[in-house]
Amino acid sequence: MLYLTFILCFLCSILMTPVVKKLAFKVGATDKPNHRKVHQKIMPRLGGLAIYLSFLLGILILQPESPYPTAHAAIVAGGVIILVTGVLDDIFDLSARIKLVLQIAAALVVALWGGVDVDFINLPFNGRIEFGIFTIPITVLWIVGITNAINLIDGLDGLAAGVSSIALVTITGMAVVMGNTYVVAMGVILTASTLGFLKYNFHPAKIFMGDSGALFLGYMISVLSLLGFKNIAVISFVVPIIILGVPISDTFFAIIRRLYNKNPLSAPDKSHLHHCILKLGYTHRETVLLIYAMSAMFGLAAFIFTMTTVWGSILFIIILLIAIELFVENIGLINKNYRPLLRIMGMLKNR
Repeated sequence: MLYLTFILCFLCSILMTPVVKKLAFKVGATDKPNHRKVHQKIMPRLGGLAIYLSFLLGILILQPESPYPTAHAAIVAGGVIILVTGVLDDIFDLSARIKLVLQIAAALVVALWGGVDVDFINLPFNGRIEFGIFTIPITVLWIVGITNAINLIDGLDGLAAGVSSIALVTITGMAVVMGNTYVVAMGVILTASTLGFLKYNFHPAKIFMGDSGALFLGYMISVLSLLGFKNIAVISFVVPIIILGVPISDTFFAIIRRLYNKNPLSAPDKSHLHHCILKLGYTHRETVLLIYAMSAMFGLAAFIFTMTTVWGSILFIIILLIAIELFVENIGLINKNYRPLLRIMGMLKNR
C-alpha cells in the first residue's frame, strides 16, 4: 500500500501543478524579478499548494497512526496554519512579523496539543539534559528555525524542493531502520508530493513553490525530525542537525552576516550558499546539483554518525565542523573579517 500511495501522490502532484500554475496567475501570486533574484521574468509562485493537495491525498489513503494520541491531528492543523500563511504571503507579501507570529502559532499547536516536543537530549557517557520549563520554547525554536531555513535556501530553480526531498528520504530511511512507521508513512507521502512538483520546478522552472511550499516543507521536516529522532541513544539532537546541514549552516552564517553588518535578521542579501557558488562560475543547474550532492553527503554522514561509538561520534562532529568551516571560508559565504578558523590560524602563526 505504501508503494501505491507513493505513486498516487507523485502523479497527483504532477497533475495538480499545472492547475495551480494557472490559479497563481489569476490570484496574482507571482514573483517579479529584481536586483536580488536570479530569474528574469514574472513567475507563478503558489506551487506549495500542489504539494499540499498531494500530501492530503496520501493522508486520506494511508491514514497513518501517530505515536501520540493527538499528534497527527495537531501536525495536520499546524500544517494548515503554515500553508495559509504561505499562500497569503505568495499573494499579498505579508510582513516578516506576521509570518513569524503565524509560524509560532503552528509550532505551539504541535507542541502543546500534539505533545511533540523536545523535553531532553541525550549526551555522551550516559548523560542527559532535561529542558524542563524550556521544553516548549526550544521546540518552537526548532520548528520555526527549520521552517525558515528551508525558506531561505529557496533561491534557485528546484533547490528547496530537491534539498527537502533528500532530507525527507534520509529521515524516512532512518525511520525504517528504527521501526517508526508513522514517520515512514509521512515521509513517503511528502517525498512523492515534492518530487512530482520538482518536475516543473527544476531549472528552467515553470513555477516556484513560493512560501506556501517552502514554509510547509520546512515545517513538516522539522516536525518529522522531532518524531523520528526524539530520545534516541546518541547525542540525539545532532542527527537531524546533520541531516539538515545545508539549510541550517546557510541560515547560521546568514544570521552571523546580518548581525555583523548590523542589518535586520529578515533583511535579504545575495551572499547565501547558492549565490556564492554562482559567483565561482558555476551555472544555475550545476549549482543546484552541487548543493544536492552536499545534502546527500550530509544525509550519508547522519547514517554513519548513528553507527559509531561515542568517541567516534565526537570525533566525527569535530571533523564535520572543520570541513564546513573550511568550505565556507573558501567559497566566501562569510566575510573574511569574521572567519573564525582563519583568525585562529593567524593568531597561532603570529605566536
